[in-house]
Amino acid sequence: MDLILTQSQDDIGIITLNNDRKRNALSHALIHDLMAALKSLTLERVRVVILRANKGAKVWSAGFDVTEFPQPGRDPLSYYDPLEQAIRAIQRCPAPVIAMLEGSVWGGACELALVCDILIGTPQTTFAITPARIGVPYNPSGILHVFNTVGLALAREMFFTAQPLSPERAEQAGILNHLVAVEDLENFTMKMARQIAANSPISISVMKEQLRILANALPLSPETFERIQGLRRVVYDSRDYLEGQRAFLEKRPPVFRGE
Repeated sequence: MDLILTQSQDDIGIITLNNDRKRNALSHALIHDLMAALKSLTLERVRVVILRANKGAKVWSAGFDVTEFPQPGRDPLSYYDPLEQAIRAIQRCPAPVIAMLEGSVWGGACELALVCDILIGTPQTTFAITPARIGVPYNPSGILHVFNTVGLALAREMFFTAQPLSPERAEQAGILNHLVAVEDLENFTMKMARQIAANSPISISVMKEQLRILANALPLSPETFERIQGLRRVVYDSRDYLEGQRAFLEKRPPVFRGE
């Protein structure tokens, strides 16, 4: 079975997450195929990309595949991690990427969706950022992606509670550009994609890169960056880190001891 389906027509590329059995968990294999599809569509010079799940999906993506988390002592979300590479690939894709979000979005898939240029959801589209639920540290770039989109107060709530954010609140917070009925999602998204494809691709690609650079313009000192990395190492060297993974795989509530 292909984990990713790709098609293009009339300057519009469509990438479909196609692993419903595992709720489109972001395994290394799926991410590899996603990046290959994005590269292929870029070489085709499509003017807009739609990233979606299969029609009728209850879960757009369940986030990072927990079975592939490294053991303690290794950063689970390093700069060269496949998920981080995929996120950078979406950001640097010259064409705008529309996240067509049918179903819920969990964990690392929230960040994957948030770095897309336009997000369109339905009354079934919820967002849950879940590292605290399984004892995993989040990386600085991911926290900044969320913080830059939703603001500090809501970012704290999402990270600390790990509870789903409703589609209505996601729209109010500026996460979703549009909230539409499920039956209208495909037509609405395709209409917007055609509007984008009709405009100047070079103008759009330059403006997309300008927006990316300006969004990342706030500098971090080397000392601050090292402090953040040190904080994260406390988590992925901990017993809680292992307990979170075991509990997830054993389908039981984790017993965290803060050590």
